[in-house]
Amino acid sequence: MTTTSEPGLSAIMSERRRLINLAYRLLGSLADAEDVVQETYARWYAMSRRQQEAIASPGAWLTKVAGRICLDLLGSARARRENYVGEWIPEPLPDRTEWIGGRGGGTADPADRITLDESVDMAFLVVLESMTPAERVAFILHDVFRYSFAEVAEIVGRTPAACRQLASSARRRIRASRAVPAPAGPRAGLVREFKQAWEAKDIDALVGLLDPRATMVADSGGVVGAALHPIEGGERIARYIVAIADIAPGLTILERTVNGQPGLVAQLDGVTVTVAAFDAPGDRITRIWAVRNPEKLWPWTGVSPAGAGGTTLT
Repeated sequence: MTTTSEPGLSAIMSERRRLINLAYRLLGSLADAEDVVQETYARWYAMSRRQQEAIASPGAWLTKVAGRICLDLLGSARARRENYVGEWIPEPLPDRTEWIGGRGGGTADPADRITLDESVDMAFLVVLESMTPAERVAFILHDVFRYSFAEVAEIVGRTPAACRQLASSARRRIRASRAVPAPAGPRAGLVREFKQAWEAKDIDALVGLLDPRATMVADSGGVVGAALHPIEGGERIARYIVAIADIAPGLTILERTVNGQPGLVAQLDGVTVTVAAFDAPGDRITRIWAVRNPEKLWPWTGVSPAGAGGTTLT
């Protein structure tokens, strides 16, 4: 049935995918990104028709509101993460073909709304976590989404010149960390060899694939077992993951796309229990991020995260 009661409805709803993409990059959590977008639309529909019609660019208004909500959340996230058990890693995203269900058990596929480019590479997202909230918002809005500094200033609440400086500072952090994704082809080969060596419990082969100064970080949130602190050194990492294979003989390792790059997924009895992302800027693996927290694996398992609103954004 067609209705003319809201002539701008189609245009308003068409902004949802862009807002999800923006909020995920700002927050590193798809669950939080969905909540931000839901709140943004709630504020739009809380206005009267006259107020809505007075807004010249609804898309710009939605972006401004979503950006400010994200900025507030980033400010409070640091305090929340002080109480987080172990290391915190951004929520990993599957390729859209691997997406399972939605948070409320719905059939819509939010993964279709996330563009898996270099700005969601896990190494890139981890560097974003080291930025101040204002740096992160200014950088993502300007460098990734191509908003002008005048537009960024309205969201961040600073002058365009100040926002330019924030984005410049963020770029320096990116360059210093060398968080630039390597070509997927060579990385896929390394990840495949890593999988094979892990399955074979071949410590020497694993050590050969890992940089001697490699680091492995696990995120369990204290919900499941995992190392609470980073494991440093190729040999220590190799021995650690072989020990995991020994205590979980039924573990199945699968090659999967994780945040747009080659990664691995570990399953027990057909259920995803770990999603691993890799950084390999050269011919060896330098960093591994293993997400074990079940609340962060809902796109891979279809199980709603605790406390989720239960509404899949469509």
